Amino acid sequence: MLSAAVMFSGCQGKDESVLNKDTLVVGMECNYAPYNWTQMNEGNGAVKIEGGSGYAGGYDVETAKIIAEKMGKKLQIKQVAWEGLIPAVDSGAIDLIIAGMSDTPKRRETLDFSDIYYKSSYVVLVKKGSPFENAKTLKDFKGAQLVGQKGTAYDEVIPQVEGSVHLTPLNTVPLIVHAIKNGAADGTVVEKSAGTSIVKANPDLVMIEFTPENGFAESPDFPVSISIGMKKDSPELKNKINEILKGISEDERASMMEKAVENQPEGDN
Repeated sequence: MLSAAVMFSGCQGKDESVLNKDTLVVGMECNYAPYNWTQMNEGNGAVKIEGGSGYAGGYDVETAKIIAEKMGKKLQIKQVAWEGLIPAVDSGAIDLIIAGMSDTPKRRETLDFSDIYYKSSYVVLVKKGSPFENAKTLKDFKGAQLVGQKGTAYDEVIPQVEGSVHLTPLNTVPLIVHAIKNGAADGTVVEKSAGTSIVKANPDLVMIEFTPENGFAESPDFPVSISIGMKKDSPELKNKINEILKGISEDERASMMEKAVENQPEGDN
């Protein structure tokens, strides 16, 4: 009976059930500003975290609100650790991943992805006063100890920095920021919006941008864009979400991101 119950619950995330139910359950870390974060009140349009004591805010939350409204559904936000997001969709615990996740060939083996809902570029964060603070190219990071977030493209592009030391990845951005501040790492790779947000919350860090010829090479394996993840083989749901995303202009997306960076809570990111 238990086995049957587990099998049944795993079927609830199918295309048809997501479209037909009244609630849209969206999973995110709630710990990755400006895309998503946790705050203690509903200010700036934050949404109550299901089963938690806080509220979720950020660019991902605003995107989720638009999608839920256009689908005529009540939005629920569930806080899920990064490594648990894909299993949560697969099990039916959440309907969508809206969490700053990139569409990669590896992830596409187990998920369907929407069209892109934000595109950015890779940057490197280091501590102020670091010998790498004035770097202009990836070659300037020779000998740097770089750490990425586990299971992300940020960690996977670090080998492009020839001569750097690729440290064991950490699970969350706050852990990475802590490692840089305490000298356990020289820097990390993130995308520009997240980098802007992190530096705002941590003014003792510096964000280093690159010209296209001096920075990271983008490829299908390492995209600098984010998409919405959903259960594999969900064509109707995917088409519906893409239709909604097409209605969000580039100007509106830029404005949403600016507000997210402005509204993020104080403290470590």
